[in-house]
Amino acid sequence: MVKTIRLFCAAGMSTSLLVNKMKEAAQTAGKDYDIAAFSLNEFEQHAAEADVCLLGPQVRYALAKLQAEYPNYKIADIPMQMYGMMDGKGVISVAEKLMGE
Repeated sequence: MVKTIRLFCAAGMSTSLLVNKMKEAAQTAGKDYDIAAFSLNEFEQHAAEADVCLLGPQVRYALAKLQAEYPNYKIADIPMQMYGMMDGKGVISVAEKLMGE
């Protein structure tokens, strides 16, 4: 079963670069993940379809609020260093921990 990972940032543009790195890392590891990035304004629209929601460092301020509003969703922020290094493999490991894998 395909797991869905959704990333959210200010505009969904810089995070799209990270999505490509994550897709490469998942493919190399033989993992089947559906990964996409959106702006934080689209959270309600896309979070319900996700197994995991990850917030970019630029919108980290919204983490506590979203966790309180959506207690059944698995939401975390992307560590700044992983984001800055575009560490697709590392960010996948963050998502997998949230999914319990």
